[in-house]
Amino acid sequence: MSYRVGDRVRVANRGHEGHHRTPGYLKGKIGTVQRVHASFTNPETRAYGADGLPERPLYLVGFTQREVWPDYGGHAGDRIYADIFEQWLEDVG
Repeated sequence: MSYRVGDRVRVANRGHEGHHRTPGYLKGKIGTVQRVHASFTNPETRAYGADGLPERPLYLVGFTQREVWPDYGGHAGDRIYADIFEQWLEDVG
């Protein structure tokens, strides 16, 4: 699956033992792809000595603060952004 700017995505809410680059507080949250970065070797396997192949696409995903923290007291339009590898994203539709 490849995502495009503007696509709505959910960060997979699954457990993961060991190193991973996906913030736990974003798991299960819905955001919007803001930018499609290049593909990179997978840091989750490289951390344990593998070559990280195949490369995985990396996306900048934006979330409203209230999606992440429902009690957020700031402006409704405030957002948080994170770079997230494709294997952690699910299609929302």
